[in-house]
Amino acid sequence: MQSFRMIKPAPGLARYVRHYWILEEDAVLPVSERVLPVGCVQLVFHKGESLFLLKEGKLQPRAMICGHTFGFSDVLSTGRIEMLTVVFQPYAAKVFLHIPVRLFHGQSVAMEDVEDKDFKLLTTRVTDTTDQDECIRLIERFLIRRLYTFPEYNLKRVVAALHEINVCPSVDIPRLADVACLGDKQFRRVFMDYMGTTPKEFIRIVRMQRALFMLQQDGATPFAQVAYACGFSDQSHMIKEFKLFSGYTPAEYLTICAPYSDYFSHIYLIYWQRNKQ
Repeated sequence: MQSFRMIKPAPGLARYVRHYWILEEDAVLPVSERVLPVGCVQLVFHKGESLFLLKEGKLQPRAMICGHTFGFSDVLSTGRIEMLTVVFQPYAAKVFLHIPVRLFHGQSVAMEDVEDKDFKLLTTRVTDTTDQDECIRLIERFLIRRLYTFPEYNLKRVVAALHEINVCPSVDIPRLADVACLGDKQFRRVFMDYMGTTPKEFIRIVRMQRALFMLQQDGATPFAQVAYACGFSDQSHMIKEFKLFSGYTPAEYLTICAPYSDYFSHIYLIYWQRNKQ
């Protein structure tokens, strides 16, 4: 039996945290899942059994900071699943980590390996607390304390660049540097410190997520139309990127999975809620 909950952050954290989600599953047989880049850094707590990384041949840490990956990964359950995950806004992990997010690029780092005693203490408290809602409250109190000690020197610049990426499928890096009012080299450094990946890689992740969102709305949309609308150079370019990020061509993907964009579904939901008010 599977249970999944998505929880909104407290109003004071909504600018920095997209949501929390809790997954529980009592599977008798191992369950496999293919994970695609979602464009957000995450904190993950395994309160059940850790997942096994098939490509790496090892278990995930019990508590970890997940940086941006470039490609897909396959995970396998090893027993009862109880995962609690904090999904940050794309630009916001540095606000709480207080170190450049580029240090987590392409990897999931165990909390115990991060040189930060507060994160280690949080891990212990979440692990020892059985009530899930209380775990969320512990995490939120921790995040709020960290939030008030962060100087926002370049945050607004990065947020402006991110908005440009979200609304302009064919945006280029010089344009992003102009929006951020930074020189090209300085922009790349600031972007990677906050976002945890290079501007070029992040644009490619968002482009893939945009294609997933478009197919999520209408799976019968011609691939050439999707490629044009999402900023790919042509259909063959989109197919190549799909293979990189999911392991499948778009046609293969649609026969195996129901397309869903973790990245753009959230943005659309926020837009809809604001216009409904």
